[in-house]
Amino acid sequence: MLSGLSDWFWRERLWFPEGLGWADLEDRDGRVYAKAHDLWVALPIAVVFLIIRQIFERTVATPLASLFGVKETVRLKVPHNPTLESYYCNMTKNPTQTSIASLCKQTGCSERHVQRWFRRRRNQDRPSLLKRFREASWRFTFYLLAFIAGLAALIDKPWLYDLKEMWQGFPVLTLLPSQYWYYMIELGFYGSLLFSVASDVKRKDFKEQIVHHVATILLISFSWCVNYIRAGTLIMLVHDSSDYFLESAKMFNYAGWRNACNYIFIVFAAIFIITRLVIFPFWIIYCTWVYPVTMYEPFFGYYFFNGLLMTLQCLHIFWAVLIIRMAIRFLTHNEKVDDERSDKDETDESEEEEECDKKDLKKNGPVQNGHAVHNNNHSKTE
Repeated sequence: MLSGLSDWFWRERLWFPEGLGWADLEDRDGRVYAKAHDLWVALPIAVVFLIIRQIFERTVATPLASLFGVKETVRLKVPHNPTLESYYCNMTKNPTQTSIASLCKQTGCSERHVQRWFRRRRNQDRPSLLKRFREASWRFTFYLLAFIAGLAALIDKPWLYDLKEMWQGFPVLTLLPSQYWYYMIELGFYGSLLFSVASDVKRKDFKEQIVHHVATILLISFSWCVNYIRAGTLIMLVHDSSDYFLESAKMFNYAGWRNACNYIFIVFAAIFIITRLVIFPFWIIYCTWVYPVTMYEPFFGYYFFNGLLMTLQCLHIFWAVLIIRMAIRFLTHNEKVDDERSDKDETDESEEEEECDKKDLKKNGPVQNGHAVHNNNHSKTE
């Protein structure tokens, strides 16, 4: 059954124009072509990236954060309360007023105590500035090196300057060593991002990020299998060209370097708009959507490949709206640039809650550690 399903899935009519097939990609006369089984190499590379990231964050990113003045955030620890903890983990992190009243009856705590417990518990789950700085510095390092490596691999290639060249001789396009490693490293990196998504900082566009990672992995894998290598390298280069500016802006933002963050963000916004909203749709997608049909009849692989590109383009538009909104606010009101996806809300709210807790401690006395107090004098210990 599996063999029959595999044969159906890899039918030549699905992935190649009429008259072409897998036999055209057999190695011969010293010419090497991409093979589907090569993609397994990306799995150990992804694991290596996860290991390198841990080493990098400890030995490079943490000292760099200290140099930038970024320190670990000290959170007020919530007193242990099984009832509230169970509600927090299994129901919601933001209980309604009715739920708070019910919890007060169950625990014998005052409404103020329950509200403060949930605020402090949410604070404990929020990532610290140091964690965000280390994550941003890791991505900055990879995206910068990937862009430099991609540019070096493509600088002497004719399809970098004339996009129609990406289809000349398709699908019989010889695989170069630089293309092989460019693909495997990029695929391994995005695989590592997908593996680490549970532990990374979660933002409001978490679902969009998952869609982006999956679409990117599918796009890279598919373009490799059917030898869309030239188009794939151009797409990866375009995406890497702006990302390191964003990550560097985040680093300066977490360090409190407002001017550096703002101006780097403006550079990022300009490059993002040019590459993702102009070059990507009107040059690259045009040459993958319009030009190929002048050479052969459309087939499933043609629609599948361009469908993935359109998915990425929709995400580009989604992020461009956020980026333009932040850029306009900075240019017109000279406000601080903050990540609208979550960083601003989490940081500001976290600070306000900590300040509120400190005021409460000064006014009402220290919060008792350990189990919540279940007596009529609980208000004295809030």
